Amino acid sequence: MRILIGNHIDPSIRERGDMRAWTQRLFWFARPGDLLILCCEPDPAFVDHALDHTGVQRQELNVLTVPAGAWGDRLLDPASLTEPAFLDQVRAALGPAGAGAVEEVFALWPSAAVTRLADALGVAGRYPGAAFFAQAGGEIGNNKANFRAVAAAAGVPILPGRVCRSRAEAIEATGALLENSAPGAVVVKQAHNGAGVGNQLLVRDPRMAVGHVGARHLHHLTPGADGIAAYWAERWPWASGNGRWPVVVEEFAAGADAVYSEHYASDDGTRPTGTGRLLYVGRRLSHQVVPLDGVTSPVRAALLDGGTRLAEAYRAFGHRGHLSADALVLPDGTVMFTEVNAQVSGSLHIYGPIAHGIVDVTAEPARQVVEYHVPPTWAVPSFAVFLAALDELRLAYDPATRTGVIVSMPAIPLAPGEPVQFVFCLAHDPAEGHTSVFDRLDARFATVPAGTFDASQHIGTGAVSFSS
Repeated sequence: MRILIGNHIDPSIRERGDMRAWTQRLFWFARPGDLLILCCEPDPAFVDHALDHTGVQRQELNVLTVPAGAWGDRLLDPASLTEPAFLDQVRAALGPAGAGAVEEVFALWPSAAVTRLADALGVAGRYPGAAFFAQAGGEIGNNKANFRAVAAAAGVPILPGRVCRSRAEAIEATGALLENSAPGAVVVKQAHNGAGVGNQLLVRDPRMAVGHVGARHLHHLTPGADGIAAYWAERWPWASGNGRWPVVVEEFAAGADAVYSEHYASDDGTRPTGTGRLLYVGRRLSHQVVPLDGVTSPVRAALLDGGTRLAEAYRAFGHRGHLSADALVLPDGTVMFTEVNAQVSGSLHIYGPIAHGIVDVTAEPARQVVEYHVPPTWAVPSFAVFLAALDELRLAYDPATRTGVIVSMPAIPLAPGEPVQFVFCLAHDPAEGHTSVFDRLDARFATVPAGTFDASQHIGTGAVSFSS
């Protein structure tokens, strides 16, 4: 038996909204006999969909929900994991063997609260990295400012940039980088955020094509030092989390290809687990493709070498478990690393259980898997409607051909009456590509005019924009 915990970054580090759907990715990792801990009752249609593909029977799993905490059932409250009544539920689920039945504790986010749960159950030795995570190691390993220091120490190439701990430092760093930047642009990065949501691109030339970059927010600087100072007067609280975290200011790499190399760190060493490519449309993360293709042998070698050195460095200071080393391939083939996500990333379920487990991308004939985020132009009313469309269009995954669509997480509306937001995987023949299948779904669901939303918004309606 393993204990699998569907948590997300601790709210004490960064506030999150409704994570009910995202954390149910946990079902892709489930094996017979596992105990799953979630913030809410799982969506039964999604559970049936996922387990139909993995072959695990619902009755072979034990699923518990934590008591509702400060965020209700939208997000797992770390304190709920060690509430006495909940601990009694977990102990009952372990059965007569108790702690002896637990082979591993696996959490989506390496929280100190998970160590406290493991300690209370007497299984801390089966939670890799428990001692490190108990001392807030999860924050250390997932901080983009810390990454730059670790990468520099490990000799891993990074873009020119600076870690700033005050507004004055940020003004100085921005001016210096813009002075020496050929594109005339820099990227501002929050220490804690993902998928480009915590990044803002600062550009001086409003004509610059910026739709492909991993920075959700965009700001056109007015000429001169006054424009830089005005930007930071407005945006320092956002970038620094109201002064809680350092801010990274980094040179913008125009025309770069976003890739990643994932690894697993254990007491015995590290090993590579997967590679892939991230693609952005309209400054949003649109889709990612596994396994990585279309790169030269030197690029692949540099990606794996840098990723391995980073994994070893993170392992040396205590991290255990999965981590993702993100990088950019510049137009001249140079590989520059941009961050490490020392957690279960949003890619593990794609290249692990789905691509290697279900589709078996290593078998013949060749297959690839691409995971799409539902675009903001789509209006999908429900999970059931999407599955029905797959059946009607004959796009549902077919084990015989090893092609088709697998929905990666539940489709839960973030607010009443809003279209659902989710991600789905598409297994395809690399020679044929995946765009034709996507285009058929796009023709069915793309009913939201593109001009009605801003790239900075979370979804197509109603959110506040940070572009200017």
